[in-house]
Amino acid sequence: MAAAPEQPFTLSVPDADLDLLQKKLELVRFPDELEGAAWDYGAPLADIKRLVAHWKDKFDWRKSEAEINKLPMFTRDIEVDGFGALNIHYLHQKSEVKNAIPLLFVHGWPGDFLEVRKMLPFLTAKSADHPSFHVVALSLPGFGFSEAPKKPGFAGRQYAEVFTKLMSSLGYEEYVYQGGDWGHLLGMHAVTHYGHKNIKAWHTNMPACKPPTFFSHPLVFLSMFTIPFSKSTKAGLEHTMIWRKKGFGYYMEQATKPQTLGYGLSDSPVGLLAWIYEKLVGWSDSYPWTEDEVIEWISIYWFSRAGPAAAGRIYYEMTGGGAHDTWQGTKWTSVPTGVSYFPFELVRLPHAWSHTLGKLVFESEHEKGGHFAAFEAPEQLAGDLRKMFGKGGPAHGVVPGKNGLEDDYSLPSGSMHVWRVRLEV
Repeated sequence: MAAAPEQPFTLSVPDADLDLLQKKLELVRFPDELEGAAWDYGAPLADIKRLVAHWKDKFDWRKSEAEINKLPMFTRDIEVDGFGALNIHYLHQKSEVKNAIPLLFVHGWPGDFLEVRKMLPFLTAKSADHPSFHVVALSLPGFGFSEAPKKPGFAGRQYAEVFTKLMSSLGYEEYVYQGGDWGHLLGMHAVTHYGHKNIKAWHTNMPACKPPTFFSHPLVFLSMFTIPFSKSTKAGLEHTMIWRKKGFGYYMEQATKPQTLGYGLSDSPVGLLAWIYEKLVGWSDSYPWTEDEVIEWISIYWFSRAGPAAAGRIYYEMTGGGAHDTWQGTKWTSVPTGVSYFPFELVRLPHAWSHTLGKLVFESEHEKGGHFAAFEAPEQLAGDLRKMFGKGGPAHGVVPGKNGLEDDYSLPSGSMHVWRVRLEV
């Protein structure tokens, strides 16, 4: 079956939607707040009042919209088995390098396709010293400007099908993959179903995984009892447990009753702002968020094609309504795997556990950065991809004829090894 035609996409929010937003911001009713509560109880009242005032009186959506429209954006119908055609929105930034490597960037929640924007100059740059990439960054179904599934059950296999059919429709039968948050978790499903044939290597900046077992990864499992955890590993595990105890409520609500939450997110721009702003600040590594950055981020959700509630359903579908974990249906594969470790990532597990994700060939550890690595540390994350896929890198030449350089050669077969890099930011 021939691929559906590509359509250029221009973002243009109707004036009526802007007027409705303004009215809702003017009619806001704020909650009270306990003295000295600060961040202990959630997003502080003073922060939300300041951001609402900025959104209402200073933020220029049309200016932001014009900047977004400078990006090469498109839509295309993608047929998904059992779900019909979904109209998928995506950015497709090509490099001028003929042999550039096709790269699919996949965001998560509460992110969107614009997380890749700061990385684009680094990824598509032409140089004799590093590879270049043709970058595709989609809005996940139900996020941003992609159509949402209309019935239950759209989970890992379906997302993976969208990814590979989209890349194939662009002429990229073979490609590499990068993601964090849901981009990481969906990447595990993607390489399970389309690894080797289509996805030649993948990279994650959120290496969440199941603990190793004696039967699944005996050497990694036994190392937990024979090699003491380092001080930094212990600190990472403690960080992870604190987040699980104090910051995981959003996950359980969206994984079990997303529709109930959706009424507030869809009706109240201030409720949506507080829900996501808490994560932007709490999950980043002291990133200096500007008012415009925050409001543009929230606006993508407010003006999204399916509405702010649709994105949260991914938690329900990927866990069966909280009945199982997000890894169900995935398996270890020998697809070359790369990992970047950022110190303020939500889940910080022993690095050895990354071997449970796949054939680990590249690791890089940074001294600054959090959950939104592509946005917080774009040059560092792009640099890791350059090293992983560049000349002498462990995944150089994995896409035949696409080494990202003007010359065309690959490392000898069997030359892959685990690269470990420590970078100072």
